[in-house]
Amino acid sequence: MNNQDLYERIKKKKSFLCVGLDIDIDKIPNFLRKNNDPIFSFAKSIIDATSKYCIAYKPNIAFYETYGVDGWKALEKIIDYIKSEYPDIFTIADAKRCDIENTSRRYAKAYFERLNFDSITISPYMGKDSVEPFLKYKDKHTILLALTSNSGAKDFQFNQCNGKKLYQQVIESSIKWQNSQQLMYVVGANHTDLISSIRRIVPDNFLLIPGIGAQGGNLKQISQAVMNDKCGIIVNASRSIIYSSNGKDFEKTASISAKKIKDEMESLLNDKKII
Repeated sequence: MNNQDLYERIKKKKSFLCVGLDIDIDKIPNFLRKNNDPIFSFAKSIIDATSKYCIAYKPNIAFYETYGVDGWKALEKIIDYIKSEYPDIFTIADAKRCDIENTSRRYAKAYFERLNFDSITISPYMGKDSVEPFLKYKDKHTILLALTSNSGAKDFQFNQCNGKKLYQQVIESSIKWQNSQQLMYVVGANHTDLISSIRRIVPDNFLLIPGIGAQGGNLKQISQAVMNDKCGIIVNASRSIIYSSNGKDFEKTASISAKKIKDEMESLLNDKKII
């Protein structure tokens, strides 16, 4: 799925919502925990309930690795289910992987070939040669952590060097790498005052924006600050959708929560004359 494909899906669904599948067995409805594969059962229900309102799903890999083999098998089933039943949905492996070149090649093979994700989140700390193995895959996207929403972001990302902050240097360096048109960037929704300057550096790349919903980011403010003429953003919401209820109505409430965000997104897309 290339940028144009993603743009067409945004126009078709009138949404740029990504649903984060950060599945914690302790938080899912009690009756599902009795199933042979409660992770997949919950994920399938959430996917079926929200697929009409979103353009992407983002499993956070840590929530699957913590359950060992069972978690990994569930992840494989989830991705297979999305690919078979909802092939127009963009998939993001929120794995934050990266290492020396030969190790990165293996990570890329695992997530892009074995699991067939459309994209993966990457830590850029080790630089060009550790990221480019991911960029060699045609029509797959590499999503660099640029300016994150956590409180620890200020520990390094705002450090000054040669008159520029580190996050700015990461973005400016990355656009010179091979196949940089396949790069996306993670920018937290709490950075409304800085995101416009990031958009000026990468006017055409998509930004993945976490931090609305349970984390309190303002969808309208962030969208107005950074949306380009092809939308150019994917906004993630996780807990506020998938854990909107832990009762037997969890599918219904997840659908309602996703639709509420989608409806606001549709209005913003109309205002921008994208749809």
